Amino acid sequence: MSANPHPAPALNVSGLQRGHWRLTPVTVALLAGNAAVFAAMLFQGAGLWHSSNDVQLRWGANFGPATVDGQWWRLGTAMFLHFGLAHLCVNLWALWDSCRFAERLYGSWRLAAVYVASGMGGNLLSLLIHGDQAVSGGASGAIFGAYGALLIWLWRERRQVHPVDFRWLFGGGTVFSAIAIGAGLLIPGIDNAAHVGGLGCGVLAGRALALPFSASSPAPGFGRWCAAGILLLAATAMVAGLPAPKYRWSEEQKARAEIREFLADEKRMGERLRTILQSGNSGGVSFEDLASRIDSDITRGYQGSFNDLSAIDLDPASPSASTLEHLKRYANQRSEASHALAQSLLQKDSASIRKALEELHLAPPNGKAAPTSP
Repeated sequence: MSANPHPAPALNVSGLQRGHWRLTPVTVALLAGNAAVFAAMLFQGAGLWHSSNDVQLRWGANFGPATVDGQWWRLGTAMFLHFGLAHLCVNLWALWDSCRFAERLYGSWRLAAVYVASGMGGNLLSLLIHGDQAVSGGASGAIFGAYGALLIWLWRERRQVHPVDFRWLFGGGTVFSAIAIGAGLLIPGIDNAAHVGGLGCGVLAGRALALPFSASSPAPGFGRWCAAGILLLAATAMVAGLPAPKYRWSEEQKARAEIREFLADEKRMGERLRTILQSGNSGGVSFEDLASRIDSDITRGYQGSFNDLSAIDLDPASPSASTLEHLKRYANQRSEASHALAQSLLQKDSASIRKALEELHLAPPNGKAAPTSP
């Protein structure tokens, strides 16, 4: 009687999903890191249920004009940012479900490599698809990478994994990934590009890093190097194909800082002008002295602010462009009006003095120091 060429599978891998947390230190560290960053953001102005784009950007969210402007570290930091408690809880559950199993199969450092490669690859694809149209963050791209690594491992080891385990784990992982990506197509606000990119990178990274699980496991073979090469080529192609952002984030940040500085200076100059005029009303100060104070303190101040605002080379597509142009006109108008007041005082021309004062008493600049969203 001939031997069975296909012996019954012996590996019961479902038990690897359980076990003490000390067996999966990288997974525990990732859980703790994501939760700690969310808690820290709460103390820095983030909302419990929703955080604004401004808060996310300050903490390192992925955004075309910022990332492509040299802040490539955002591809990594964005993996630890979440936009609210519900977003965080869903991702932490999925991270625990996928990464602890993957860590038992791949080992700690290989799981860490899969996680980072998938998260950054997903964020790259998100940039490629969305450009400067979205501010994105979250661990989901990296988590999809862990699922991708699990699926490729199960497929390669399918001949020795128990059929029940294989059907349950491989089928469940495939269905979960398909449903999650399908939901991303239907629900607005979900960065589906990061999910798809993370899943694909996880499959490739998992194929490149997987080691034989037992003596019956298939040898890694040349396919390992093919997967690593494809992953590298895909990353290179995505970087090369990134669309040029409509504006530079560094210039936008400089503009916002200059606008905030101008508004603070404008408030001080307004108070200084009132003090000068009150001293004139109280008597004892000559028109010449008033004119000299106005020109030296007010006119020169607004002219300097106008020059500083004009020195900023800001693309018209930048969020602060319209605010910057408005404040430049405002500073120039205040400079001209204060100088006209000083000249009218020297000439002791009552009508011209009243006209200049009316112009100076116009409402202060409208708007905030900087836009609240990119």
